[in-house]
Amino acid sequence: MSSPLKRQIHNIGRRRAWLIWVVALTAYILAVFHRTSLGVAGLLAAERFDITAAQLSTFTVVQLSVYVVMQVPVGVALDRWGPKRLILSGLALMTAGQLWFAFAGSFEAGVLARVLLGAGDAMIFISLMRLVALWFRVRQAPLVTQLTGMLGQIGALAAAAPLSYALASYGWTPTFAFAASFGFAVMIGVLIVVMDSPYSGQAIERIKIRALAWTMRDIWQNPGTRLGMYSHFTSMFGANVFGLLWGYPFLVAGQGLSSALASSLIMLMTVTALIVGPITGRAVARHPYHRSWIVLGIVIAIMVMWAVVLLWPGPAPIGVLALLVIVTAAGGPVSMASFDMARTFNRPDHLGRATGVVNMGGFVASLAAMWLIGFILDVVAPGGPETYTLDDFRIAMSVMFVFWFFGGVQVWRYRQKSKHFLEQRSPGSLDRLRHGETLLPGISRDLE
Repeated sequence: MSSPLKRQIHNIGRRRAWLIWVVALTAYILAVFHRTSLGVAGLLAAERFDITAAQLSTFTVVQLSVYVVMQVPVGVALDRWGPKRLILSGLALMTAGQLWFAFAGSFEAGVLARVLLGAGDAMIFISLMRLVALWFRVRQAPLVTQLTGMLGQIGALAAAAPLSYALASYGWTPTFAFAASFGFAVMIGVLIVVMDSPYSGQAIERIKIRALAWTMRDIWQNPGTRLGMYSHFTSMFGANVFGLLWGYPFLVAGQGLSSALASSLIMLMTVTALIVGPITGRAVARHPYHRSWIVLGIVIAIMVMWAVVLLWPGPAPIGVLALLVIVTAAGGPVSMASFDMARTFNRPDHLGRATGVVNMGGFVASLAAMWLIGFILDVVAPGGPETYTLDDFRIAMSVMFVFWFFGGVQVWRYRQKSKHFLEQRSPGSLDRLRHGETLLPGISRDLE
């Protein structure tokens, strides 16, 4: 059984809400920093741990795998204990993991440190999304969600040039130990400022183990949850694959760019996300009925640009590659619309678990695509990275089209199923969506 939200005791969408969001957002920026911190430290890590390229990639794969596996358990814990405790737990795990990584002297110790980082990272974002859903008004939430994704990229920027400079100037252990220390300061801010809910009474479902399977079944069978999951799956993975692992090798070994120019294009992805985020946020807020079409429109644009670049006779011009980077990066911000879908189609006491399911989509696709690209490269270029050619990358990177086609079909299918679901559960809801409402009577209205 779940307890209903009682009377509102704090204003929503005003000063207190923004302060809570800023503090929780700081935790998310730190999580993004920790998640991407290995990007510029790869060569140093290979030297420090005396490992091969395959073992080096294991750090990222293990970290993201833990992140994915943790999404549903974290969603359950979020509905049980609330976002504040989850954010504090996540910060503690990330701080311990980064501190461990700073002093780790073996490959095995480094992997365990990335496990802690992945587990802590898994707790931050969906907790922040829960706070946004509860503390902001219906028309504010989509834009705040986009701002969250956009400003979270500050962590990725800090994990690029500033971290690279610090590693070169101060060395491995001092740099990563100092980065870990930020977690203590953010934990103090969360303890003092963050509140779980603006409502009196118990807003969090008290979950019993025997009821968990039934609630998860309801969440999974809800077509709106799967619409959000496949929207996230389809729009997000391309930016992850390019930005976290294969973009730099593709640009340098495949397209023949210099390291500096390739790094600049990777940075352009972050800048693009900062610009596109507010634009897509406004579009989603004004046109909730067309959210899935907005997602599909961006995905189609990404597919077209990749087809142009992969079919280009020889290396593509720098202007075309820059446009590829910009369009691919737009998939990250538009994927945030997926969480707005979860908020529309699920009861508030199921929102944590539903958000976890949605968040799994993009990361499952990212991990699968990263692994398949690497597998295909090993097959077509068994000599290793030194032997990669543009034709090798053309074959390997083409695997992404399988994910885009599959995800696009699923988004279309579950859009239709979600429309039927709404009409059965709450007649007139489609008209409300067309007129800009995202919380629906009998489904998600208890959030306001």
